[in-house]
Amino acid sequence: MTDLSYTEINAKTIDSWVEAGWEWGTPISPEEYAQAVKGKYDVLLTPSKYVPKEWFPELRGKKLLGLACGGGQQMPIFAALGADCTVLDYSGKQLANEKYVAEREGYKINIVNADMTKRLPFENDTFDLIFHPVANCYIENVYHVWDECYRVLKKGGRLLAGVGTGINYLFDDIEKSLEIVNKLPFNPLKNKDQMEKLEKSNDGIQFSHTLEEQIGGQLNAGFILKHLYEDHDRVGLLREYNIPVYIATMAVK
Repeated sequence: MTDLSYTEINAKTIDSWVEAGWEWGTPISPEEYAQAVKGKYDVLLTPSKYVPKEWFPELRGKKLLGLACGGGQQMPIFAALGADCTVLDYSGKQLANEKYVAEREGYKINIVNADMTKRLPFENDTFDLIFHPVANCYIENVYHVWDECYRVLKKGGRLLAGVGTGINYLFDDIEKSLEIVNKLPFNPLKNKDQMEKLEKSNDGIQFSHTLEEQIGGQLNAGFILKHLYEDHDRVGLLREYNIPVYIATMAVK
């Protein structure tokens, strides 16, 4: 470990992934943006299954926060659909991709470099919708995030979130073996061996979370859960055995 916080380490790690061509850091093409302007689009909260269109309100003129959502993939689509977009991320490279696409396509977006483990830099009751793809596996305390989402959403606003079940953290390499080698919870800040494994593989600092944290945390914050679906990794043995390791949720304040 260094003198940097774990979230600062993760920001630098994700920057390196983007530079190496990370699939979640590759901006959409001009052709995809043009299709979104026509209302033809798909977006992901989890790796494989597209978010149902009925989960979205009419987006034109709505204030939308992409939380830990940089990369130039989802936010350009929401801008094309007429939303007033803000994106918050702690990866400078992911935010640079947001700026790149916005300048290429000629739309405005509020770009915020911030850490979601801190108080979100927005007033109460600011947004109509928060779009939060799988990302809270990189933070230790997810309850704080749900509380902050509730605070900055308007009454009746929607939270669309992708979360992990934690199952994948039982294994070291799900592309080679499903031998259980780790105990849950997976928390490298409290387990030296787990930290060493993550450092060797350049996987950032990740955490498993329970459904009590992921879904119960939303309910504790005050949200009403309206819909959910399960999803899989794109590749690996868990996918081959049809074991879902992600859940997408739609909740309302």
